[in-house]
Amino acid sequence: MDLGGYGVREAARFSPPNAVVASPALTYDMKLVPAGARIEVVQRGGHGRVSVSVRVEGLVAGRAYGAHVHQGECGGDPAAAGGHYQHREDPVRPSLDPAHANPENEVWLGFTTDAHGAGAATARQGWEFRPGEARSVVLHGMPGGAGARIACFTVPFEPAAFEPAAFEPVPVEAIPVDPVSVAAMSFARVPVEPVSVESPVRQGR
Repeated sequence: MDLGGYGVREAARFSPPNAVVASPALTYDMKLVPAGARIEVVQRGGHGRVSVSVRVEGLVAGRAYGAHVHQGECGGDPAAAGGHYQHREDPVRPSLDPAHANPENEVWLGFTTDAHGAGAATARQGWEFRPGEARSVVLHGMPGGAGARIACFTVPFEPAAFEPAAFEPVPVEAIPVDPVSVAAMSFARVPVEPVSVESPVRQGR
């Protein structure tokens, strides 16, 4: 389903957090997500909609996994990824209220692997991510809305956080000034007629 707009495709192989070669895909349970297993995430968005797909290879065959888009990036601590991304944010964390913690308000990507340990899922929503607030896909040890965090993949979901362009000062050519003229200007007194200025009124909203 082509939504137009923008797209992201990221892929990596899982490695433990203490691996010599760092990977954006981390496994916290190598029995369920072996090192070397592969994950790919594709996002398409625009026009007020978003689609997120996940594909995995090399996991345990014939097993159900949970997966969701999370707010933070992956880290050595599974909790680093924060909570589930929510379109309508639950003011209470962790979010357990079914009015917020549900597949319509979050991005649920649970799947069951085949006989070769491969699996896939796609979620489509009638909204888009807020810039910079969706940063990873977390795999859980059981399907549904919760479960132990067994792996995490950092993904630069779009729209990305806004980063203002670096300011580069424009060089100004020095202009020679006569110090005598400057002194005269500093002490010159110019009569100024009093002017009545009405301050504009700022209206609240």
